[in-house]
Amino acid sequence: MKRDIALTNVSFNFLSKSSEFLNLVLNNITSCILLLNKQMELQAYNNCLTTIFSNSENEEKLYQKCGNAIGCAYLIEENKDCGETTFCNCCELRISAIESYLNDKPIFKERITRPYYDKNNIKVIKHLQFSTRLFLFDNERYIIMIIDDITNLCVKN
Repeated sequence: MKRDIALTNVSFNFLSKSSEFLNLVLNNITSCILLLNKQMELQAYNNCLTTIFSNSENEEKLYQKCGNAIGCAYLIEENKDCGETTFCNCCELRISAIESYLNDKPIFKERITRPYYDKNNIKVIKHLQFSTRLFLFDNERYIIMIIDDITNLCVKN
């Protein structure tokens, strides 16, 4: 039996005028998609942000710094904003995003284990896999960050 193999470079040009379709796709995938500016502020995100990082119910995350939006334990414990804590200089998410932004260097499937606070103010350890890449739109530079919660996979192993 002959099977057709899907091409990996499938063009989505036919969807260029369908923002509704794109929004449906983004909000139905299990990865958290963040679009950040050079100040690490959220410019856009998908619904998965509140699934993986549910540190506050019904709070608008747009224009928050990345760490503030995802409930980073370090900024909560030090009562500082993302980018100002003693841990920020060695934060893998931050370093990767900046490296992608400044050097146009894609970062693929890096793994980290970090503490976060949930909506009940309980500190939880999450195992994450993330990727970052420079993203150009309307002559503006952004960082696209894709985060997957792999805690269940890591705990089983």
